[in-house]
Amino acid sequence: MWPRIEDYALIGDQQTAALVGRDGSVDWLCLPRFDSAACFAGLLGDEDNGHWRIAPVGVDGPCTRRAYRHDTLVLDTEWDTPQGSVRVTDLMPQRDRAPDLVRIVEGLSGRVTLRSTLRLRFDHGSVVPWVRRCDGHRVAVAGPDSAWLRSEPPVRTWGEDFGTHAEFEIAGGEKVAFVLTWHPSHEPRPPLIDPYEALEHSVADWRAWAARCRYTGPHRDLVVRSLITLKALTYAPTGGIVAAPTTSLPEELGGVRNWDYRYCWLRDSTLTLGALLSAGYQEEAEAWRNWLLRAVAGNPADLQIMYGLAGERRLPEFELPWLPGFAGSAPVRIGNDAVLQRQLDVYGEVMDTLSLARRSGLSPKPHIWSMQRALLDFLREAWREPDEGLWEVRGGRRHFVHSKVMVWVAADRAVRTLEEEPELRGDLAGWRALRDEVHREVCEKGYDPRRGTFTQSYGSRELDAALLLIPRVGFLPPDDPRVTGTIDAVRAELGEGGLVRRYSTDTAAVDGLPGGEGTFLVCSFWLADALHMTGRTKEAEELFERLVGLANDVGLLAEEYLVDDGSGAGRQLGNFPQAFSHIGLVNTALALYGHERAG
Repeated sequence: MWPRIEDYALIGDQQTAALVGRDGSVDWLCLPRFDSAACFAGLLGDEDNGHWRIAPVGVDGPCTRRAYRHDTLVLDTEWDTPQGSVRVTDLMPQRDRAPDLVRIVEGLSGRVTLRSTLRLRFDHGSVVPWVRRCDGHRVAVAGPDSAWLRSEPPVRTWGEDFGTHAEFEIAGGEKVAFVLTWHPSHEPRPPLIDPYEALEHSVADWRAWAARCRYTGPHRDLVVRSLITLKALTYAPTGGIVAAPTTSLPEELGGVRNWDYRYCWLRDSTLTLGALLSAGYQEEAEAWRNWLLRAVAGNPADLQIMYGLAGERRLPEFELPWLPGFAGSAPVRIGNDAVLQRQLDVYGEVMDTLSLARRSGLSPKPHIWSMQRALLDFLREAWREPDEGLWEVRGGRRHFVHSKVMVWVAADRAVRTLEEEPELRGDLAGWRALRDEVHREVCEKGYDPRRGTFTQSYGSRELDAALLLIPRVGFLPPDDPRVTGTIDAVRAELGEGGLVRRYSTDTAAVDGLPGGEGTFLVCSFWLADALHMTGRTKEAEELFERLVGLANDVGLLAEEYLVDDGSGAGRQLGNFPQAFSHIGLVNTALALYGHERAG
């Protein structure tokens, strides 16, 4: 029996992250970075591909209850057994040098026997390390990787079935802390941390950070949880935010739509910056803006849709044949060939982000405007070309309407900047002409007057949920009948169970892939935003309530949601937790209830 994606919770240290199941097993962890090879890959295979489970002996199923400590990324998992109750607290402290995974076992009542089973498998679950004892530790080494396991107070461990095991009793009020520390195998062991002090500091640090949130409206707990998740998905050394900490969690169970999301997408930039600024996180917004500036520096013709954590450009895609995939969904992919695609919308997203940063008072950078001018010069001719579009289709380039709309955004933001700051140099007349030409062509070629809706691409009858962003970016006013007609058409044709899919997958002609996928959560948040902007606020609030109800028991959202899995129940799909989904939650909450926030 495979677990559900929503059975997992996230812990992390802002450089990497782990997924912990309801059964007390850490089934996914890449070290030392989000995009490193996994040392626990059981999520995409089985226990022999790497995991670490701590649970009461004789309990094979899920815990009795679990929750994050209020406004933190510290996870408490509890079991009630006939012998008593016990808690396992999981965290990854913000690192000084090396990444540490801390698991503290605490007796709550009675006397409970627990078992720890650790199977380290380096290189995405394929390499069994050599394990030895050293200075009271269990030391695992294979190639470039080394990991040290210790406990306080010491617990006897033994090797069996290529794993490290421990069995111990714990009574009410007693504690045992396990610490797993990774470091490059050619370096000496890093300094030891005190696990109990690490817990205390982590709780205090997260709560201090969460207290900065200015939002005070409905579902504040989920808004804060989403912001904490975005912070956890931030690679602290550079400020880049990964789309998700996982790879190849399927968009269709048993299907091939399995992608590596452990990278930073430009498409997220404006929405991310807006969410952080509106919620009161200026420092994080500035770090993200600065990552963006470093990543996109260079020839505008070479602008990529995504980059590595530090702005790396080469993210070659390959498959791992030894992993069967989550719920048998193969292939498991590492890297992402979409990095090679042309997506013209990213130029609009970069221009919009930098415009927002300027208006919001982020620290000025002298070279930003020169870079923006270069982007506009490139777009003068490039905008006429087809592209792969926002959704990174692999079925060939088209004239996607959303891409053209975002070209309009790029020109519009440049024009507005010059109008507001006339001391800047730029081709105001030329950019106005570009803006007008793009707008005219989109309205002529991207709109179906018989159906009263914009379409996915020129000459197509297909729709696209990205069209819901037309009023948000200002391409047309919310009360324009072409906007309301598009919203209604998307809702009718792409709607499923009150949510929306991003586009139709009934034919592989558009994206070049077999099979289907679930409803797309961020698109459903966009629908709520569009309904609100067009005066249907009650419907928007009802949809928002439905969406926040899809978060799992610890407030996390994947990329997609399968409305009916065949049993009448729904389930989450896709990489998890998904930054885009949580950005959508924050922005919709701010749009609907932002007037209720303090400050």
